[in-house]
Amino acid sequence: MRFLLRAVLFAAVTLSSAAGTRAAMAQGTPLHAVSAMTCSAGQVAKAPVLRWQGDAALKWATWNVVLGPRRVSARIVVVDVDPARVALSLDLARNGSVLMPWTLDAAADSTLLAMNAGQFTDVGPWGWVVHRGREWQRPGIGPLSGAFMVDSAGRVRIVASRALDSVKAVGRVHEALQSFPLLLERGRASRVLCDPTATLDRNHRDIRLALGLRDDGHVLVALSRYDGAGRFAERLPIGPTTMEMAEVMRQLGAVDALMLDGGLSAQLLFRDGAVTHRWDGLRSVPLALVGHRIP
Repeated sequence: MRFLLRAVLFAAVTLSSAAGTRAAMAQGTPLHAVSAMTCSAGQVAKAPVLRWQGDAALKWATWNVVLGPRRVSARIVVVDVDPARVALSLDLARNGSVLMPWTLDAAADSTLLAMNAGQFTDVGPWGWVVHRGREWQRPGIGPLSGAFMVDSAGRVRIVASRALDSVKAVGRVHEALQSFPLLLERGRASRVLCDPTATLDRNHRDIRLALGLRDDGHVLVALSRYDGAGRFAERLPIGPTTMEMAEVMRQLGAVDALMLDGGLSAQLLFRDGAVTHRWDGLRSVPLALVGHRIP
């Protein structure tokens, strides 16, 4: 029975992906093939030509891709944030002093950017949490993990878990979250992705959400949505594999990149002038990353 169900799902995904590819081609939408990143891939990648919208603080685009040898159709929502113009911080939903589940509905009207942050357990965020200079939770133990952090001057870094002790020793960490897996280190596949002994399913497909950092200090956010069967099907848990998402971030220009919780948790909101764009998740989360325009 399980084999039959898998066969039916595979057939449905293959047919709808092919239909989505044909529809995009008929509309003149350029499609870009993305393969799994290899550990021998260099730092330089041919960047896609995107039609950016927005302003110098936050600009955004969508990128239509086909993934892997099965040419699974996906749409990547890409956001480019300048941390010199947008202050990034963690956000918690509260009812008085009680922590509440967070969704995009909790984002304030002044919020320019909002998304779920990190990975989670049944009792709250997993791993390191620093908010407003205070360490709320110590780093988790996970060789696949990395950390996204903002220092007191607003500068952003993404580092591997093995570097967290030295980062903490220096201090000046204002905001931080820990997640996994670490996708890129200095433009190449991270050590953990290239470690054959790592417990990591490199072939599983799902909705993905990732944070990246360019050489110029800009922050990249990338959210995948299945694009094979119309708007209704975009929440299906079909998207890049981990290695394909690493390649997506590399081609977008990230030199360091970290995966956030995807699947049902993945959610993203940003504002372009008076227009709010949002992609809701199907599950609330305990922690978010938000951005506010610096006056």
